Amino acid sequence: MDLSARQSMQQKETIRNREQWQQGKLIEIEISDLSNSGDGVGRFDNRVVFVPDTVIGDRALVRLVRVKPQYAYGKLNQILQPSSHRIPPKCIVADKCGGCQWQHIDYEYQLAAKRQQIIQVLKRIGGFSQPNVAPIISTNSPLGYRNKASYPLGLSSTKELQAGYYRKGSHQIVNLNKCPVQDSRLNPLLAEVKKDIQEQSWSIYNETTHRGQLRHLSLRIGKRTGEILLTLVSTDWHLKGIYEQAQTWLQRYPELVGVCLNYNPRQTNAIFGKQTRCVAGRGYLREIFADLELQLRPHTFFQVNTEAAEALLEVIADRLDLHNRVLIDAYCGIGTFALPLAQKVARVIGIEVQSEAIKQARLNADINGIANVSFVIGAVEKVLPQLEVKPDVVILDPPRKGCDRSVIETLLSIQPSHLVYISCQPATLARDLQLLCSQGSYQLTGVQPADFFPQTAHVECAAFLRLLPQ
Repeated sequence: MDLSARQSMQQKETIRNREQWQQGKLIEIEISDLSNSGDGVGRFDNRVVFVPDTVIGDRALVRLVRVKPQYAYGKLNQILQPSSHRIPPKCIVADKCGGCQWQHIDYEYQLAAKRQQIIQVLKRIGGFSQPNVAPIISTNSPLGYRNKASYPLGLSSTKELQAGYYRKGSHQIVNLNKCPVQDSRLNPLLAEVKKDIQEQSWSIYNETTHRGQLRHLSLRIGKRTGEILLTLVSTDWHLKGIYEQAQTWLQRYPELVGVCLNYNPRQTNAIFGKQTRCVAGRGYLREIFADLELQLRPHTFFQVNTEAAEALLEVIADRLDLHNRVLIDAYCGIGTFALPLAQKVARVIGIEVQSEAIKQARLNADINGIANVSFVIGAVEKVLPQLEVKPDVVILDPPRKGCDRSVIETLLSIQPSHLVYISCQPATLARDLQLLCSQGSYQLTGVQPADFFPQTAHVECAAFLRLLPQ
């Protein structure tokens, strides 16, 4: 074929590709990467296409659903050639439910992909050329790990009660009677409590009209104790027959220790409101974590993967010389890490903006007889600069948005010898690590990922930094 013929064919192919680069068109691509959100990534005519429910190595027929000049979002139409990492999902609604993104990916590859995600982000955003990222911590089972599940409630077109997670990219409920990623001991309650709610004829909240009472069903279990809390989230304190129904549940389920009612009348996406009442039994469950007894209430923040959190805590304790040290646990919550580590140091100060969490932390310290820990209510960016004590070690566990810039500046000013930055968002972690290390004060010595959320693209990790000699 001569040069002019080849050029003519290339021009025709370019025109054909441009015609296909439109919403609703079907294209054939190979998935070559995974995005930070868990979608497969392929290329078509040198443009990026994001495709949920795919994995690296898939050859797929994809329908374009949102098209921009240089990238598009697609919907999987057909797998033409499956990846060697593709497996059948354990859940029959995995392709619809928004609770999991990666049930179609074999678990070993999930772990490898998460570690690679952290490495790439540390390089791209953090500017670390060769970050030392350890093999990811994983627990015995990638299923049945969740110790808490909160299900939105709704009604089907035939007025049947539905409870489940939202369909991907929508607020349409995918009805569930069991879930393979939650603790299997919660499954009987999910299926049977739905029937009881239907029979009680309590009105169900409608997100469009903002009318109705019940919004969510929340179940929480102590992984080590087996104790269960059941919480109904309602716009109304007055649910006719709730006390009798709560007693029936306590009698039916021996492991159920309490039934609670949370009041949330606001037009919000937040699940829980600020007020919770115990209807029957007690308003908390007991959990054993790192050999300590903790009390957890319906809205208490506690890692959903108990075993993975313990494993990460163990790595932190092993990597740090904590003997006779002063430790600050910023964003300490109920003392999940502060209390176990208090047994290894001279003193711990926990900082947390949520007063209810601090109340729980102090109670849990008393339960376990831990006297060398104190807790301060307030925003970390305000409390940390005002502390008179100079810490040797600071643990940071901020929300997904990362640390406030003033927190970074305070740390660079007070210069504790070691920092441990725990994060569930690699991008903001990399950003903050770059700020901490760019001035030559700190060196990133290693990152330990932990798989807190199997079957999803989310990953937790702890970054370790040491103060450099000045």
